[in-house]
Amino acid sequence: MISDETIERVRAGADIVQIIGGFVKLMKSGNSYRGPCPFHLGSGPNFSVSPKEGIYHCFVCGVSGDSIKFIREKLNLDFTAAVKLVGDKSGIEVIDTPTRIQAPDPNARHWEVLASAADWFQKQLADETLGREAREYLTRRGLDAAAIVRFGIGYAPSDRAALRKYLHSLGFDDQRQLEAGMLSKPEGEAEPRMNFRNRVMFPILDELGHSVGFGGRALGDAIPKYLNSAESAVFQKRRTLYGMNTAKHSMRRAERAIVVEGYMDAISVALAGFEEVVAPLGTALTEQQAELLGRYAQEVFLFYDSDQAGQKATFRAGLELLRHKFTVQVVTLPDEDDPDTFARREGHAGLERLFAQSMDLFDRQVQLLERRGAFKDLTSQRKAIDKLLPTIVAAEHPLTKDSYITRLAEVTRLDKSVIAREVEESAQQARTVRRTASTALAPFRAAPPPADAEWTGEPMPSGPANFDKPPYFRNNGKAPWKPRGGRDAKPEWRASWIPPSGRIEEPAERALIAAMIAERSLVERIAARHGPADFRDPRYKALFEVFLMAPHDEGLDQIAERVDEDAAAALRELAHRSDGRDPEAVDVRLNLAKLDVRKIETRLAGLRDEIRHVDPEQQLILVREEMELTQERNKLLPMRSPRGKPKR
Repeated sequence: MISDETIERVRAGADIVQIIGGFVKLMKSGNSYRGPCPFHLGSGPNFSVSPKEGIYHCFVCGVSGDSIKFIREKLNLDFTAAVKLVGDKSGIEVIDTPTRIQAPDPNARHWEVLASAADWFQKQLADETLGREAREYLTRRGLDAAAIVRFGIGYAPSDRAALRKYLHSLGFDDQRQLEAGMLSKPEGEAEPRMNFRNRVMFPILDELGHSVGFGGRALGDAIPKYLNSAESAVFQKRRTLYGMNTAKHSMRRAERAIVVEGYMDAISVALAGFEEVVAPLGTALTEQQAELLGRYAQEVFLFYDSDQAGQKATFRAGLELLRHKFTVQVVTLPDEDDPDTFARREGHAGLERLFAQSMDLFDRQVQLLERRGAFKDLTSQRKAIDKLLPTIVAAEHPLTKDSYITRLAEVTRLDKSVIAREVEESAQQARTVRRTASTALAPFRAAPPPADAEWTGEPMPSGPANFDKPPYFRNNGKAPWKPRGGRDAKPEWRASWIPPSGRIEEPAERALIAAMIAERSLVERIAARHGPADFRDPRYKALFEVFLMAPHDEGLDQIAERVDEDAAAALRELAHRSDGRDPEAVDVRLNLAKLDVRKIETRLAGLRDEIRHVDPEQQLILVREEMELTQERNKLLPMRSPRGKPKR
């Protein structure tokens, strides 16, 4: 028998228009396709196929079903044979096992909670009073009622308790809501609370159409502007692409995927008629997302913003795609434009022209370098070659790699064999670095923490960042745990024990709050880089939140009245110490960089935790990410010496 999971994958992955189109001449009609019914042999267009729903229906004889049922009845096959045939057409391997797996999917309980929340958010948006501001925002963004329904957009009101109470009424207790990522319980708070407040809600579905999370766009000046659901058993940003559940069939038909940066970009491009569009969830395109795209298309059009950040994201995503043997095209927007505004202004015809002018990733890089005069002399040319080599090295497809080498030889007028040797040397260096990093991490993988140790997700607290050190562990009150081999084990480190009631002082946070007290105009400057959510000390976090909302001329006494006693005490102490102090004496830039580094270190700590639990192939992927993060971290503190002391 075929497992239920495989059947569901085949059913969800099948392009029903392509499958039925092999037997019936179909013509597009709105959002569906029409043709004569192949079962009662009619001549009129009474047979409808819906690619979005994955079903067919005849309005005359009443037959209906999915792709598997169509193949089964049209070709007179048994169920197993029909599944195998549809799976073969869809590129999905179907394995016939002795018994069908009957156990329910453990994630179903989370999907149920999230689907109920999505329905509730949609009702709040439709509410005449509650949803007015959100509806006005969506109207300004060019979305009508039909588009809102099509993409399941909703609204999370300001009342944090409302959704929690509603889900309680359906029988979903706090624990289930926490596990599904709908609630969080900040340290020090007695009651859990909803993660989204006063936000337009974009539901996120997985490849098979299950509700797995949300993206919330703040109304007003709340920080961050976009907030995703917390990571959970069913939602991992690095494995999910917004819009994939509906885009996959269009990708197969168009034989390409379009990747944009944001929710509204994806929605506007889809509304303009290009439904093969998806978006990462506020992160750079990941290895797992590239693998997901590879199931449906081998050509990707990168359609990002035209600014410098958009270009950087484009080329970073392009390298990841080249590692998976994609053909990568770059779509270039006019200056000061973005996919959302361009799609709404120019429509289908404008996008068609823009896509027709797209360039291969490597050609686009060469074009930008040529515009800067990068090949005008030998010194500039050497630097340009160094910038282009990573793209050639990333290209895993032999033909693509050879084409890039040939192109670079043409531009530089160098011998192709010389460039090929340079590429191989660069690739060898990259492999050596990966092996070295993997070897350095081996002692850590060989010495996992005790089974009852709890990872806190915190990096080491003091001194310069040290990527050979692990995260903290709470060890249930026992002595600090050490790796096998004792204190002298290499690399030399041990995890620190944190008293459950203890609090670690955060000097960077303290310094930034002091700067805000001394000069209130710094609040916006700091918030542009880090919001209150990035602060760990609850006192400083609470003060930051109030500073963001308070007028610049509001006195500190009024600020103190709006926070708890601990935060008020910290405010009074810092105000006393800051009295008469020049705010520039606090190096705001350096302390912001420290918070940047801390976020990177937290991710690195998480990577090391993941490395212990994955296979060797995945370990190399994680090591590559660790290397990139390490390089990014090292660029953030240029004023710090190797010993961690500021240079004078």
